[in-house]
Amino acid sequence: MGTNNLIFLEVLEWLDHTGATLVYRLPEKGSAEIKYGAQLTVRESQAAVFFYNGKAVGAFGPGRHTLKTANIPILTKIASLPWGMTSPLRAEVYFTNLKTFTDMKWGTRDPVAFKDKDLGLVRLRAFGIFNFKIVQPVLFINRITGTQGLFTTKEISQYLNRVIVSRFNDYMGEAITTLFDLPSKYQEVAKGLILRVKKDFATLGLSLTDLFINAITPPPEVQKAIDDKSRMAVFDDMNKLMQMKTAMAMEKLADSPDGIAGNGAGAGMGMGMGMMLPGIFAGQQAGKAALGPKAATCEECRRSIPADASFCPWCGHQQVIFEKCTACGKNITTGAKFCPRCGEPTGGKAKAWFCTACGAENLGQALFCNQCGEKH
Repeated sequence: MGTNNLIFLEVLEWLDHTGATLVYRLPEKGSAEIKYGAQLTVRESQAAVFFYNGKAVGAFGPGRHTLKTANIPILTKIASLPWGMTSPLRAEVYFTNLKTFTDMKWGTRDPVAFKDKDLGLVRLRAFGIFNFKIVQPVLFINRITGTQGLFTTKEISQYLNRVIVSRFNDYMGEAITTLFDLPSKYQEVAKGLILRVKKDFATLGLSLTDLFINAITPPPEVQKAIDDKSRMAVFDDMNKLMQMKTAMAMEKLADSPDGIAGNGAGAGMGMGMGMMLPGIFAGQQAGKAALGPKAATCEECRRSIPADASFCPWCGHQQVIFEKCTACGKNITTGAKFCPRCGEPTGGKAKAWFCTACGAENLGQALFCNQCGEKH
């Protein structure tokens, strides 16, 4: 493409022949003396970022663009004699692929630890698929790609998988107290996991378009316990069905010419209903009493607060999130250069932490240890 020729202007373009390339740099190795007037062609599914003298000076969308540098054909070579005929005015073009990358697999390589209130420590396996795409090319290049000439899904898939698994472990530890509740909250777990992972992807310049949980698999003995619990629930439903049928029978007897007390069976049934109905109504009232106004939990002091609160009434922690510290998770005011809690510079990558109970390494934003389930 003529990025190091002496006379002619460059024509810069890139076509992805693999279907798995996120970022491609021209030139792929080193940098180039891209000349004044070089032509840059960007496709509809691409965005290009022009780096000149080490800085990103422009981002280009679809179309043909003219690049402006201080490299002039022939004259630049003459002026670069002190540097061995190599111009110090270096430039590169990073092409980013904006298509949606589909069918990316995620899953627990090793079982993650979950502390069940009834079963104790349980090791879970989970897996599924997700789709993502680049939405902030400059942010993605600066935080992930760096100066690599070629960056594919292979280089980032392992890290994204660790993020998803870590967030899955965190959400399970906060939203699920026992695996006996898991069958009824499967969809809730999926939605909660998507919301958390979207925030992590956004800090990298990525957008999570879809995420699916194919299975959450506890050990065989725990699965058997869940199945036994489900069978008991079936028996409870059968008792409710029998109570309903008994009430319907009583209604029919009341409409008959002899009435309920017209025969001994009716009298016995009436006595039985007299004993069952108070229990039924009491159960309904208890269920209504258990339903209360929805509440949220403050991320700072972990106390219950109103769901629509802007600030925690206990500790004053800001609930409307603009930016989060990647090291400790504290909400940061827009424009702040350092986290007020831990002093970590904003815009950085969260540091990994080691569990004090088992010594396992976890992602910096993880709340629970993947190996032993201890809270950080």
